[in-house]
Amino acid sequence: MLVIGICGASGSGKSTLAKALSLKLRGTTLLLNQDAYYRDHAYLPFEERVKINYDEPDVFEHDELLYDIHCLKQGKSITRKAYDYAHHCRADLPDEMIAPPDTVIIEGIHAFHDPRLRELMDFKLYMSVDPDICLLRRIKRDIVERGRDILGIETQYLATVKPMYEKYIRAYVNYADIIVAGGGKNAKINDMLATYINTGFGASEGTASV
Repeated sequence: MLVIGICGASGSGKSTLAKALSLKLRGTTLLLNQDAYYRDHAYLPFEERVKINYDEPDVFEHDELLYDIHCLKQGKSITRKAYDYAHHCRADLPDEMIAPPDTVIIEGIHAFHDPRLRELMDFKLYMSVDPDICLLRRIKRDIVERGRDILGIETQYLATVKPMYEKYIRAYVNYADIIVAGGGKNAKINDMLATYINTGFGASEGTASV
């Protein structure tokens, strides 16, 4: 089983690229969003859940994600993990089983944080996009898809999103095999990446940019 990691800032196009690649890679592909592995804070009042820093590495269940990847690599099915962004709590689907695919794509802002998970990744992509562009995309996504208001988005961005990007996420580029500029909607880049992956990553080594 091939494991691909996609990392980058919030709004950088990780999900878009992951979906595009899943349609072009050979065999079956499973997309795993790191956000589905947020720690569950359902026991806290909603007012407290809102205040949690959802952009720091420790807010994720790294061990749980790692365990699921190990299970898939061993040919075992896993249960579907999910997260309710509007209510800030887990929304897993324990009755939905996921069979091991040919390729797993893991995407998230801290997808490269855990060295144990990085070790399992055969190929690592980092999304390099101007922070202003990321912010505009995040505003649109959070309002349309996650039921947030502009004041809440602004507060969270200044308090946690930008500081965590500066402290952690921007440095993950050092772990990348390929640096993807501009986001995930460039069809030519997507075709190049899919061809590169489907042909065994090519013959060269080191970090490249596309």
